[in-house]
Amino acid sequence: MSAPTTLAANLTHGRDPVATLRKTTPVSDVMQIEGQRAAAEYLRQLLLKPGRYRDAWQCRVARPRDDVINQMAVAEVMAGQLRSAPGRPGDAQMMPYQLRETVSGALAGLQLSRQTLELFVDAFGFAEHEAERLRRLWIGTARISVLSGSHAVPTQAERDVDQALGPRKHQTISLHDHVWVSADRRIDRVRTLQVIQSTADGLARIPFVCDTNVLTIEVGHGCRQLADEVRQIGDDMFAAEFILARSLDQGETLTLEYLVSYRYPGDPTDPAEREYRRAVIRSVDNLDVRIEFHPDTLPAHVWWAHWDGVEGSVVDQDLVTLDSQQSAHRFLRSLDRTVAGFHWVWR
Repeated sequence: MSAPTTLAANLTHGRDPVATLRKTTPVSDVMQIEGQRAAAEYLRQLLLKPGRYRDAWQCRVARPRDDVINQMAVAEVMAGQLRSAPGRPGDAQMMPYQLRETVSGALAGLQLSRQTLELFVDAFGFAEHEAERLRRLWIGTARISVLSGSHAVPTQAERDVDQALGPRKHQTISLHDHVWVSADRRIDRVRTLQVIQSTADGLARIPFVCDTNVLTIEVGHGCRQLADEVRQIGDDMFAAEFILARSLDQGETLTLEYLVSYRYPGDPTDPAEREYRRAVIRSVDNLDVRIEFHPDTLPAHVWWAHWDGVEGSVVDQDLVTLDSQQSAHRFLRSLDRTVAGFHWVWR
C-alpha cells in the first residue's frame, strides 16, 4: 500500500556548506545566510524554467542543456546589462569573465549580495512578483520556503502523465491542503483549495492525478463536475478531469474546492498510513498544508519532511509541535519537482 500522495505536477546530496556555516555563525546571521540560499534556489528555478529567462542565456551556448545552467552564458547576459546601463565606473567596459565568480557564488547561495540580486533582476527582466519573491527570500524570513527536487515521480511515470494529460494549460498560484486523521488512526480525508490561472484561452477543464488510495472525489465551488472518465495512466496512478464552473481565458483565475477521501485497512505499523505527501510533478507556488489529528488519538511525534520522490526515502525533516487544535501547519512559497509533507509515529 503506497503512501497517501496527491500529485500536483535539485536535492543536493553530500556535504552542506550552509550547515557548516550554521555551526560557526551567530544566530542573528543564520536567517540571512539561509535567506541567501533560498533566494539562490529560486533564482536557479527561474533560470531553468522554460521561457524567456532560460532563452536569454541558452542562446549564447553552443550545446545547451535544459537542466544545467551555463554560468558563463549568464555572466554574458549580466555584463551586457551593466554595459547598457552603467551605474559605477568600469561598468561600461564590463566583460563576462569579470562576473564569473559573482555568478558562481550567487547561484550557490553563498555570496548573493543584494546588489547582485538586483543585477539578476534587471539583466533578465524578471516579472515584478518574481522579483519581489526573490527579495523576500533573500531577507531570510522563516515564513517563506522553497523546495526543489530532481523528480517527484519516476521518470517513466512522469512521461506517462505528460503523454496522458498533454500540454499544461494552467498554473497553480495557491494550494491549500487540510488533512484529517481519524480516531482509528486512518487518514480520512483532505479538503483542498486551489487557485489556478489559465495560460491559454478557453480553459474549461483541468486534470486531477491521484494514486490508488483515493476512494472518492467530491467537487465544490469552482468546479461544475468531475468528468465521468477516470483513466489509469501508470502503475498506481489515475487521472480524471475537473470541469470548471466557467471557461477561463488566458490570465484569468479561479478558486477550486474539492474533497478527497481515502481507503486504508487501518494498520498503524504501516509507514504508508503514517504520512501525507504532496508530490509536485512540475511546479506549485504558495503551498499551505495543515494536518489535524483526532483529540482522542494523538501522535507521539510529527515531522515535516521532504522525500526523494514518491518512492524514495526522507531527505530532510524537522520535528513539529501540535497546536491547541491538535494540528500541524507548514507554508512554502514555492515547490518544484519534489515531494513534501508530514509523517508521524503513534504513542
